Amino acid sequence: MSINYSRLRSLRARKLIRALKKDGFYEERSKGALRLFKHIDGRRTTIHLHNMGQTFAIGTLKAIIEEQARWTETDLERLGLL
Repeated sequence: MSINYSRLRSLRARKLIRALKKDGFYEERSKGALRLFKHIDGRRTTIHLHNMGQTFAIGTLKAIIEEQARWTETDLERLGLL
């Protein structure tokens, strides 16, 4: 099942980071605008963050959600993103 990213167009950085932390990610380090989040099972995701109200391009969201955090549509619903 593929994720409908048109529903995530208005996802703000604050909400994405809250969902990462709710799923067990923690901020490992930050340098400037880069924030590196790590999960105890080894997953990692990097967010280029200028302000907490920013939104992300669809390609960036797809990389964060599918490739780095490895979330499914079920995970997104559980975390309150969909």
